[in-house]
Amino acid sequence: MNPIEEYQRTMTRRQLLARGRGCLGAAALATLLQSDSRSHANSVRSESNPGLPGLPHFAPTAKRVIYLFMAGGPSHIDMFDYKPVQRKLHGTELPDSVRNGQRLTGMSSGQDTFPCVAPMFKFDRYGERGTWVNSDLLPHTASIVDEMTIIRTMNTEAINHDPAMTYINTGTQQLGRPSMGAWLSYGLGSPNDNLPAYVTMISVGAKPGQALFSRLWGSGFLPSKHQGVQFRGGGEPVLYLSNPAGIDSETRRKMLSGIAELNEKRFGAVGDPEIQTRIAQYEMAYRMQTSVPDLMDTSSESEATYEMYGPDSKKPGTFAANCMLARRLAERGVPFVQLFHRGWDQHGNLPNELRRNCKSVDQPAVALVKDLKQRGMLDDTVVIFGGEFGRTIYSQGKLTEDNHGRDHHGRCFSTWIAGGGFKKGFDYGSTDDHSYNIVEDPVHINDFNATILHTLGIDHERFTIKYQGLDARLTGVERARVVKEVLV
Repeated sequence: MNPIEEYQRTMTRRQLLARGRGCLGAAALATLLQSDSRSHANSVRSESNPGLPGLPHFAPTAKRVIYLFMAGGPSHIDMFDYKPVQRKLHGTELPDSVRNGQRLTGMSSGQDTFPCVAPMFKFDRYGERGTWVNSDLLPHTASIVDEMTIIRTMNTEAINHDPAMTYINTGTQQLGRPSMGAWLSYGLGSPNDNLPAYVTMISVGAKPGQALFSRLWGSGFLPSKHQGVQFRGGGEPVLYLSNPAGIDSETRRKMLSGIAELNEKRFGAVGDPEIQTRIAQYEMAYRMQTSVPDLMDTSSESEATYEMYGPDSKKPGTFAANCMLARRLAERGVPFVQLFHRGWDQHGNLPNELRRNCKSVDQPAVALVKDLKQRGMLDDTVVIFGGEFGRTIYSQGKLTEDNHGRDHHGRCFSTWIAGGGFKKGFDYGSTDDHSYNIVEDPVHINDFNATILHTLGIDHERFTIKYQGLDARLTGVERARVVKEVLV
C-alpha cells in the first residue's frame, strides 16, 4: 500500500486541524528561537554529512582517528611504566606517604595491608631512546617504539569502570553527553556517503569483564545520526540492515521514499530536527546495504596481510579481524573508528590473564600501525592504544607469584599514540618509583582529548554547543590544555 495514500486516508478533520495548529505554533516558536531548529535541520539534511561551517579551525595534521580502547584498565606497571627499583620494593608495604589517603574501591577497601608487587615479566629497553617495554608480553609493540609517543602520566578522577569509561569518552562522568566520535561526526562530518562517520567494534580478551554500554559511543544531546554504529563480528554485521524475507531492493526503495515523505510532512508540522535525522539515517542504512558487505568481505586481502595481523585475523569478531577492518574503514574515509577490547580488569590471576590479553592485541595493534604506514596513511591517522585507568602497585588479594591482582588506579596510567602529528620515539611524563603518583608533566584525560581535537584542526575551547544554558564541549567544564610537547 502507498504510505502517502494511507496517511491521507486515515487523517480525520480533528487531526488535520491539530496539525494546522501545530504548524502555526512551530512557525511562531522558530521565529522566537532565531530559527535555530531550522538551521540545525538543514545541517543534518545533507546525505554527505558535511559538518559545521568554519571547521576545522586551522590546518589539521590528521584526517582520522583509530582508537584502540582496552576496556577494564590495563596495568601500566606491567606493560610500560617499569622501574627497576620495584624489584627491591616487592613485598614491602606501600608507604602512607605514597598512597596519601587515596580513595579506595570496594574491592580493596577492606584490606589491612597493601604489599607492593613488582612485575612478574621481563622488561627490556628498545628503540633509540631505550624505552622500557615488557618484552615478554609486548614483543611486537617493542619493535615500533620509535614510531610512537608514550604518555605515562595520564590521569583521571574516576576510580570505577563505568564512570571512568564514560569520562574519557565523553569528557564527564555524567550520563547523556556525546562521545568523542559523535562530536567529530557533528563537527567535521564525513567524506563517505555510504558509511557512518563513526564506527565501533567490540572484541573480548581473557574474559568478558565489564559490560559496555552504548552510551560510550552515543550522541547524547547531538542529533542521533552522529552516534557510533556498532559493527558485529558474526552473522549480520549491522542489525536490521538486510531486507526481510520477500522484500527486494526496489520494494525497500519505494517504502523508504514513502516514509521520507511522511517524515517531511511531520517535520513541517512540528519542526523537530530529529525527524530530519531519521530521514538521513534511513537513507544511510539503504546505502550501507551495498557498502557494508563489500567492506566486510576481506577475501581480497593478501596472505601476507593476514600473516601480519596474526592468526586470529581470519576469525570474525576478534581484535585482529577488527584491526584489519579498521584499516579498511579508514581507507574508505570513515573518520573515527573505535575498537573496544574487553577483559582487562585483573583483580586476581593477573599474570595469566594479562599474558592472554596482551597476546591477543600486541601483534594486531602493531600490524595496524605498520599497515597504515606502508599504505601512506599513518601520517594523517592518529592511532591510540589505552584504557580508562591503570592498576595499583599493591597487590589485591593474596600475594603470590602467579595469583595476585591489582586494583583500579586513576592517578597515573600509560597510553601510546602513533601518527597524525604526534612525535615519533618520544616519552612524556614520569611517575614515582611505585608508578603510583605523577612526578612531572601530568596529562589529564581532558587534556588528552583536547590534544586529539587539535590534531584534527579543532580548537577545543571554541568547539561548543549550547546545552541547558551552558557551552558544552568534549573537554569538560574545567580548563583543559593541548599538550603541545607531544606534537611535532
